[in-house]
Amino acid sequence: MKIIDGGVTAAKGFKAAAAAAEIKYKGRTDMAMVYSEVPCVAAGTFTTNVVKAAPVKWDQDIVYNHPSAQVVICNSGIANACTGAEGYGYCKETADAAAEILGVAADSVLVASTGVIGMQVPIDRIKNGVKMMAPKLDGSLEAGTEAAKAIMTTDTKKKEVAVQIEIGGKTVTVGGMCKGSGMIHPNMCTMLGFVTTDAKISKKMLQEALSEDVKDTYNMVSVDGDTSTNDTVLLLANGLAENPEITEKGEDYETFKAALNYINTTLAKKIAGDGEGATALFEVKIIGAESKEQAVTLSKSVVTSSLTKAAIYGHDANWGRILCAMGYSGAKFDPEKVDLFFESKAGKIQIIENGVAVDYSEEEATKILSEEAVTAIADVKMGDATATAWGCDLTYDYIKINADYRS
Repeated sequence: MKIIDGGVTAAKGFKAAAAAAEIKYKGRTDMAMVYSEVPCVAAGTFTTNVVKAAPVKWDQDIVYNHPSAQVVICNSGIANACTGAEGYGYCKETADAAAEILGVAADSVLVASTGVIGMQVPIDRIKNGVKMMAPKLDGSLEAGTEAAKAIMTTDTKKKEVAVQIEIGGKTVTVGGMCKGSGMIHPNMCTMLGFVTTDAKISKKMLQEALSEDVKDTYNMVSVDGDTSTNDTVLLLANGLAENPEITEKGEDYETFKAALNYINTTLAKKIAGDGEGATALFEVKIIGAESKEQAVTLSKSVVTSSLTKAAIYGHDANWGRILCAMGYSGAKFDPEKVDLFFESKAGKIQIIENGVAVDYSEEEATKILSEEAVTAIADVKMGDATATAWGCDLTYDYIKINADYRS
């Protein structure tokens, strides 16, 4: 696997564009378009929230009931959630506008929105944005980056990544972009993710690869415990790499899955590290677990603990909060066998052994916890299963950002 510069335009045949449509923001781009030169097979995963935004319902219909997709249109600022039949109608109007100007079928146009819940999108501005973007579609890396910037809301940085692999003697590229900063919680955090590839793969295998991978990537991220109405990950494959089509599990499928996992893991960590008001990415690794399920439960419990997140912000090795969070997770383990370590670029230090504090240096622990990425490693000594969850510290700025989000 080769890591390369780029995002959604890295793979052959994909183009992107951005526009300042003034959906909610002024002085910045707030709409993005991703377009494939040829129809793609599409896969998707969506929020588990019972309250689903109109774009989620629209995309589920296309992904599940239609053979192909070719365009993604995303706006930031207004979520088009809790907007009833009118909001769903605006998804169709957006798709119709794109279909007309791009010469594609309306049921091959996926839509996505992010922002304030409960407001109707200004459909005239949305359609104008579509008209502005269509002539600007470009396959350059810069165009992909502009698209990644346009979908941001409270994000402080664009999020994109791309890799290349070899399948059947052909170079296959996988690239992606996402947005996510707040209202992030496991089972599809509040995030939009768009992944593109020129791999030739069946729709069935593409969906299976994505559905399996989100379990260990996006579903292992939490910033604040809120699961959004709009969470969507879309994966488009246009086959232009001309590799032998992947139609079943095997070496080629595993190679593709490894590339997809790298893309999704990287984007998931970018979301966690850019949590609203965050100063640090907080990673929790559970090792020595009896089962994968146990490890996942324990890691998620720690990464979502507000008290632990606050301690990470204070660079405080308050290990009792971590053991406490493991204890109320519902997973069975022996607290008197747990070893706990903190690790970062500044080093690694053991904090407890067999459930009891060791004689460690608070000064060294604080130094390790003062980095931009911090990892807590808990060994429960019950087996060989592991899991990793990602979150961030909890800061004063999280409250400031969300107290006046609508204004």
